[in-house]
Amino acid sequence: MPGPKVEPVENSPALPEQVDVVIIGGGIAGVSAALELVERGMTVALCEKGQIGAEQSSRNWGWVRLTHRDPREMPLMIESVRLWKSMDERTGQKTGYVQCGATYTVTSDAALAYEKRSAEELQSYQIPAKVLSPEEVKEAFPDFDLGIKGALHNPHDGRAEPQSAAPAIARAVLRNGGTVHQNCAVRTLETVDGKVSAVVTEHGRIKCDAVLVAGGVWSRLFLGNLGIELPQLWTKGNVQRIDPVPDGPEGTLKHPEFAMRKRADGGYTIASATPSRYQLTPDSFRLFFKFLPTLKNEWRSLSLGIGPAFFEALRMPRRWTAQDVTPFEKNRILDPVPDTSLLDKALATLKEFYAPFKDAKIAQRWAGYIDVMPDVIPVISDTSGVKNGIQGLFVATGFSGHGFGLGTGAGRLAADLITGQGPCVDPTPFRLSRFSDGSKISPMGGILQR
Repeated sequence: MPGPKVEPVENSPALPEQVDVVIIGGGIAGVSAALELVERGMTVALCEKGQIGAEQSSRNWGWVRLTHRDPREMPLMIESVRLWKSMDERTGQKTGYVQCGATYTVTSDAALAYEKRSAEELQSYQIPAKVLSPEEVKEAFPDFDLGIKGALHNPHDGRAEPQSAAPAIARAVLRNGGTVHQNCAVRTLETVDGKVSAVVTEHGRIKCDAVLVAGGVWSRLFLGNLGIELPQLWTKGNVQRIDPVPDGPEGTLKHPEFAMRKRADGGYTIASATPSRYQLTPDSFRLFFKFLPTLKNEWRSLSLGIGPAFFEALRMPRRWTAQDVTPFEKNRILDPVPDTSLLDKALATLKEFYAPFKDAKIAQRWAGYIDVMPDVIPVISDTSGVKNGIQGLFVATGFSGHGFGLGTGAGRLAADLITGQGPCVDPTPFRLSRFSDGSKISPMGGILQR
């Protein structure tokens, strides 16, 4: 089933012979890092095996939220929101960012108590979040007829357009002197004395001093070929969009059964508010003990099974040379089949209890794979301190369903690390070495809170 149509980005005519930095992956984190670097005067080549933004970065909910963030992510998310607010002006493009506010409804006393604590946490960052009574929710969302206990409202949460944002930023990279190479998979790196010296792509070699791997669900496979362990798994999110709805709300809304946001085209993106049925892969067993704390947190909302994905992963090569055709060239754009039963349930609940949507018509459905770390926060890091680490090799991956909103700040932090400038936030929580240096790995947030 074809995924959402992503805005096109012009391809640079040829590979450069040499640049300062090569970025692998054209999602929101990769393009944001590229823009940061070219604006600082560095030469950058952005290599994407498929199309800019065509996998995770165009398939998510489109939320840009401060609410329900892991405390370790919060400083970076505050920076991300600051960057989102100026991104249209900075790029001269429309990313669709709007600070529209978000409302998180609850149907139990326990959930309401949790949201009261969430409001207090947000208020500690001078964010004016508050808990709403059912009557106040009704006032904000007329004709909303679910039996709710209340809601958390954060006026500083927002939204942007996933099919527009990464391409808009990539076009700004081009205008600022960077190069963009789509359908150009990076196969591997070359090193001299333990330092990055070049990348080898399917179309040729690019000399460089630094590389950022921002490959989303593909990052583990790429790094594994270099002998670097990244304990990352992937799960699937399911999304649908509906045709424009007269008198629909501007603010985003989350309920235990669904999540919704208004789109720039007047329609709405509607998703199931719970993770999908998780398809086991060989890596699920290899990384079982690392993910056990997360599994204990998420087991109520996960349904495990073995399907075609297991055998596809089993057949996929895990080692190759610069001369080999890689899995990245054989899988340009991951386009999984959506779980229609979850989407049916989400839309049916919305139609039943929210009058403006009772005649909503489905325009499109899709799914996307999400990269997940054991502690459900990303890796934004160099590779020093880990086995087989390479000087000049950096990573930005594992955003665990939180990455669209976080991507602008992640790009800035990655650029800070690459250039050696003072980081915009403390990078310690995001270091790759936390999985091998004896640190306690403890998930504080959830997956798919997008």
